[in-house]
Amino acid sequence: MSLRMRLELVPLRSTDVDRSKAFYVDQVGFGLDHDVEPGNGMRIVQLTPPGSSCSVVVGTGMGDPDGPPVSGLHLVVDDLDAVREELLGRGVPVSEVQDLGGGVRYAYFSDPDGNSWALQQISR
Repeated sequence: MSLRMRLELVPLRSTDVDRSKAFYVDQVGFGLDHDVEPGNGMRIVQLTPPGSSCSVVVGTGMGDPDGPPVSGLHLVVDDLDAVREELLGRGVPVSEVQDLGGGVRYAYFSDPDGNSWALQQISR
């Protein structure tokens, strides 16, 4: 038997769930998988980047709201310039593209809570 492991959900710090949901859905273009309130003051909002099998979750009543932001999350893209322009057009402040050589390019942005993302393009 071989081990099979899939990363499917990454919790993100959020101080304002509605603001986070709007940022990821309206500005970054993530799909809204669900927004549920199962009780006891808990709210779970799960969002998935287009084309990804891994989602992020923000909410209340889970995790440490005062914990540090998550950093260095990667969104792998085929056309970094096009994705960057799309996000800039949606009001997301994205850094200039950095070419690291060897066909590897990056651009960066953060959400309103300081969770940081890298857009990565690797030319093969």
